[in-house]
Amino acid sequence: MTYPFHAARRPGSNISPVTFARCAVALAALTALAASATPDDAPFANPARIDTVRPAAIEGNWTAMKMPDGGRTAFASLSYLMAFDDDWGFGPGFYGTAKGNYGGIFTVGFTGQRRWRLSSNTHLAASLYVGAGGGLSSQRMSFGGGLMLRPEISLRTEHGAWYTGVGLSQIRFPSGNVKSGVGLAFTMGRAMDFVSFSPEDAGRQGRAGRRAGIGFDEIALTGGIEKPSAGSRTRGGRAYTGRVGKAGADMRQYIADGSWWGFEAAGAAQGGVDGYMEVLGQIGQDWALFGTPRLRMGGQLAGGLGGGGDVDTGNGWLLRAGPTLRWITPWGPTLRLDGGYTYAPSGAYRAPFLRAVLAMPLDRTPTLIGDDPGGTVREQQLGISVMRLPRVRFKDGREEAVSHLAVNMSRELSRHTYGAAQAGSAAVGSAGAYSFGLFGLGVQSNPLWGNLRLGAEWLVGAAGGGGIKVGGGAVTQAELWAQWQPAERLRLRAGLGQFRTLRSDDQSAPLTHLQLNYAFGALQR
Repeated sequence: MTYPFHAARRPGSNISPVTFARCAVALAALTALAASATPDDAPFANPARIDTVRPAAIEGNWTAMKMPDGGRTAFASLSYLMAFDDDWGFGPGFYGTAKGNYGGIFTVGFTGQRRWRLSSNTHLAASLYVGAGGGLSSQRMSFGGGLMLRPEISLRTEHGAWYTGVGLSQIRFPSGNVKSGVGLAFTMGRAMDFVSFSPEDAGRQGRAGRRAGIGFDEIALTGGIEKPSAGSRTRGGRAYTGRVGKAGADMRQYIADGSWWGFEAAGAAQGGVDGYMEVLGQIGQDWALFGTPRLRMGGQLAGGLGGGGDVDTGNGWLLRAGPTLRWITPWGPTLRLDGGYTYAPSGAYRAPFLRAVLAMPLDRTPTLIGDDPGGTVREQQLGISVMRLPRVRFKDGREEAVSHLAVNMSRELSRHTYGAAQAGSAAVGSAGAYSFGLFGLGVQSNPLWGNLRLGAEWLVGAAGGGGIKVGGGAVTQAELWAQWQPAERLRLRAGLGQFRTLRSDDQSAPLTHLQLNYAFGALQR
């Protein structure tokens, strides 16, 4: 049997084809300096080439269910899956409610998937999603510690690169009372490639002629404010006053000159709505101003899911539109100023917004290999994290242990510095619906004693929900870690650190942290 998108092979044969605090913007300025430093790498002799092309897919599904309080909702999801071998795939994803009056229930986690080829255009898939999160808890509806399981078996039909499917699935939170019966689930996906260099090529000059890694050209930190309009209300019917501070991140792929698509995620970091979270897809276009291609103005549209923090977003769907001003600096990073309007069609939330953005280049629109000026290969890691906080303070005054499950990503900026991001939720304890997003910088040693590295990192971001006391939502996390490399592309990391609120003394807790990561090489251009 073979994986429906073919097996991973090496070149030489026929190859088959979240939410963060405003102060992170200052931290990201250090990232810009590190990324723009003079490379410490070898000259462009004998450049590294693409090492592996693996099949991958972006997959979404829709699962209807009945909630314990008698209402009906549906979970919409988006996952990124990469082939591990001929039969198995894995990758990160998120689920959010998109029907009924349940906007704001989110989980983040990983999916493992086994596929069987049935014919030239059909395959059978069995999946298990393990995530963490929740939201809108009440006496009749509990997410327990926040752990979510979703098994599924489905039959898919392929239409070129696209495929659709129908199957049976179940959503359950084992430590709470939220559980669906076995019901129908609908799937749509698109096959693509995951192209990478060997992580052993890190520090070498390389050429690709195509995008490497997860395929995005830019990652950005965002921080801004929204001013809810007079018609905005809490879920309890109270009018909003004041402002809502948000912080987060977005990722873009540019498909033509000034045209892009991507994803954005943000959470509340100020304004008394800690626990609010949003995840949206976006498209946009801008044009050069005054004949200067580096200064550009245009507009963007976004749509997705949001809620939590007592914000009334109805069934969870959000729409957003507005102008954008972009300056591409000569040394690499991009500065943006975005404005516009956020609207919840089925809820009582409407707000103009303004945000500042600092974007870092990851890749760019592909060119022919002969025209590609290349860049420096940097190691990037994508994986899963488990964090244990033995002493967490809740709003009702109690202190309990809480365990978190998170998706994490990191990318080297130089041999000894890297950028890192985490997005996750509580999974064990009694803090179901607590979620967080963190972004920051780290330093690392050269390999010591074989495959061992030592390092440290500092992250800042937004968090809230689940009854945990986090002030306005701005938080920080610092950690010392040791990493072992059991195989070329696997990394196992253990760390000790401290988690605390940034603008108050509401929270300060030690933490232990385990990560399992998949490493690959991508170009820094």
